[in-house]
Amino acid sequence: MVKTLANGTREAYAPPALTAPAVTPASHSVPQPLDAPQRRRLPLLLRRAWYGLNQSFRRRIAHTGVTPDQFTALRTLLEGDSDGMTQKDLTTAMSSDPNTVASLVERMAEAGWIDRRRHERDGRAYRISALPEGRAKYAEVRSLAVRLQTEVLSILPEDDQERFLAQLELVADACRQSLESQNPAKL
Repeated sequence: MVKTLANGTREAYAPPALTAPAVTPASHSVPQPLDAPQRRRLPLLLRRAWYGLNQSFRRRIAHTGVTPDQFTALRTLLEGDSDGMTQKDLTTAMSSDPNTVASLVERMAEAGWIDRRRHERDGRAYRISALPEGRAKYAEVRSLAVRLQTEVLSILPEDDQERFLAQLELVADACRQSLESQNPAKL
């Protein structure tokens, strides 16, 4: 297997023993319930992956004064509409909740990283956009984010990395569709 390092060079790589637990012939031939203890469980795996990635990123960028959520907000704003995004659109794009994003936007505005101005067509909404200081913070942290993603994905063969991300995107989209299809009154 070949691994691409943060500096762009490639080297031979043998991944650590993080392979899936062996499936015994008996358990393989008899279908197990989705929640059987012997099976991998989607919620726990997603949580473990997110938590580990988030905490590793948090530690790597602590010296910059930027949090993972602030980085995500800056990246989302910079990759989005050049006129800015509404707070609702930012919340959706970040897969977050309105209260978390409201607090995040308030802190980032106080730090001078983002600008909030009234939406030109909806007087109740604000357009949020990154200011030069926010762009600088994003640029400072981006290389650390790219390096971490490169390290984490290097456990997979290079040819499988994009396919894995595409499949993960399908799972994420299915989770969002499930949420949006739920009627809160019936839960």
